[in-house]
Amino acid sequence: MNAPTSTATRARPAAVTLTPAAEQRVADLMAKAPEGAIGVKLSTPRRGCSGLAYSVDFVMEPGKFDERIETPGGAFFIDAASVLYLIGSMMDWVEDDFAAGFVFTNPNAKGSCGCGESFTV
Repeated sequence: MNAPTSTATRARPAAVTLTPAAEQRVADLMAKAPEGAIGVKLSTPRRGCSGLAYSVDFVMEPGKFDERIETPGGAFFIDAASVLYLIGSMMDWVEDDFAAGFVFTNPNAKGSCGCGESFTV
């Protein structure tokens, strides 16, 4: 007698958690997105004095293996090549009197440059 097999899979948690402020910023960006944009994409291109930087851009077509996260304001994608550098990260949107921007809490970052623009894993 064979035991029944289960085909149910557990939902995989998102690689990056967006705070409510970050989700709102994605919604604000999508409200002003260029024609054809399907979402906002986070990637980690090689740049800066520490090696990797965070880059947030509009996406017109997702990459084959990009991770997709649905937010109340629209689709948020993570570049497939960047996922391993970002697992467990939190993305926030912060505004103060002098600056506004996305801020990342990344448990994989082993160091960053003095200006905070790039990081190393």
